[in-house]
Amino acid sequence: MKIYAILDLGYVSVKNIIGVATELCAGGVDLLQLRAKNHTDDEILQMAKIARPICTKHGIPFIVNDYPHVAAMVNADGIHLGQDDGDLANSRRDAGNCSLVGRSTHSIEQAEKAQAEGADYIGFGPLHATATKPGRPAIGLQDIAEVYRRVSIPVYCIGGINLQNLAAVTAAGAENAVIVSDLLQSHDIPSYIQRARNILAGTN
Repeated sequence: MKIYAILDLGYVSVKNIIGVATELCAGGVDLLQLRAKNHTDDEILQMAKIARPICTKHGIPFIVNDYPHVAAMVNADGIHLGQDDGDLANSRRDAGNCSLVGRSTHSIEQAEKAQAEGADYIGFGPLHATATKPGRPAIGLQDIAEVYRRVSIPVYCIGGINLQNLAAVTAAGAENAVIVSDLLQSHDIPSYIQRARNILAGTN
């Protein structure tokens, strides 16, 4: 079971990128995505240049949200695209033929389409309403087990997941989780990651 973290600039200030990225990587997340909405391409590139070496040092795949050309310039391991962010094959090429291309999906049908398009993994959600995706309705937990049956690529459940509801998410069939705001706002990120990992493993 894997924990996918997102370095979301809605919760992390630019001056804290080094510290938070280091805590996330050293704390044991399995993947780290840089997500910086409402920033310029150049600003995102500079952020990526800061976060990329930290991920490399800890052996954590580094993924850029939405900007294939930025991913190419920092030799990122992957890119992540929303439903309306273009063709996966073209984006992979523009990102320097990175090894991971993910797609956000909000239904089983979208999940199957993403796999057919050649996605290496999908985000599936939002399971719960979340401030990181304002206006996006929650899809609930009822389709988690079915999406795992219908696609063979890794599925990362996302959306309002925290330590209080993670056990219910795993009980519904989730094998991997994306945790964003609750993790980033934790006072002890490494400890939070360990607690989440224990829940995913069924030992807490």
